[in-house]
Amino acid sequence: MEITHRIVETNGIKMHIAEQGSGPVVLLIHGFPELWYSWRNQIPVLAEAGYHAVAPDMRGYGGTDAPLGAQNYTVFHIVGDLIGLLDGLGVEKAFVVGHDWGSLIASYLSLFRPDRVIALVNLSIVLQPRDPRTKPIERMRTILGEHYYICRFQEPGRAEEEFSRYDCETVMKKFLLTTGTGLFSAPPEKGILDVLKTPTVIPSWITEEEIQYIAKQFEKTGFTGGFNYYRALNLNWELLAPWTGARITVPTKFVVGEKDLVYATPGMKNFIHGGGLKKISPFLEEVVVIEDGHHFIQQEKANEISDHILKFFGRISSL
Repeated sequence: MEITHRIVETNGIKMHIAEQGSGPVVLLIHGFPELWYSWRNQIPVLAEAGYHAVAPDMRGYGGTDAPLGAQNYTVFHIVGDLIGLLDGLGVEKAFVVGHDWGSLIASYLSLFRPDRVIALVNLSIVLQPRDPRTKPIERMRTILGEHYYICRFQEPGRAEEEFSRYDCETVMKKFLLTTGTGLFSAPPEKGILDVLKTPTVIPSWITEEEIQYIAKQFEKTGFTGGFNYYRALNLNWELLAPWTGARITVPTKFVVGEKDLVYATPGMKNFIHGGGLKKISPFLEEVVVIEDGHHFIQQEKANEISDHILKFFGRISSL
């Protein structure tokens, strides 16, 4: 039994998926700048445990179509892609796991269509409630500064130019291997990637060949598809007005690395541990902070993450 690949037509686009196993579907949703390949360690483990693991390249990434324009990357487009994927797989409900942007998409999938989600495991990033008074980019500029990376990503072409100063393998090393916990921000005279160190030693949890595989995919596609998720944030805010105050009503588990740079963002720990996350996710059952874990936790701590997923979904299945 090996990982297989195919193209699925969904929501007006062609989506590449990697899959393995048979049984209840576990939908694995990656973030930025990633691919289905971020779940390479979890897919065979889930398949061995009796699940059908499905990991798509999300809209704008890898072998999946990348429509032009940030207006085509709202959370409604992305969730629509996943509903079409589930329909194409012929399943009514799935277990869902998200990381980074994938956690946000998984949360919106659970918010919009709880009838299609059995249970949710999110890694690294949490959905925060919509503030009806302030658009998210303006809020970030006020709190985190105009040079915060998400603010820097807003201008079409700017981030692309800054990323193009480095080859894709270096870009991936800077992102995947970062261990800093400071605010991801850069002074105006520097590119956003200039502030990330390029490690000279590759950690044991990833190989040069794996980094090269990821880099080659981004050499083909570039990074604009991923940037468009960030560029649609204000449009999302406008479209999400009817869901102001809505809550996620599926069983949920959240796992984060102790040294994740997003976890270190001002106010984030208080939101997660001080009741904010429980308020928006009233069926949140557990929050796990993994010692010495960083942002790309499902790769860095692959066995631990697989165990957390299996134990949670196994318990939900036994109810």
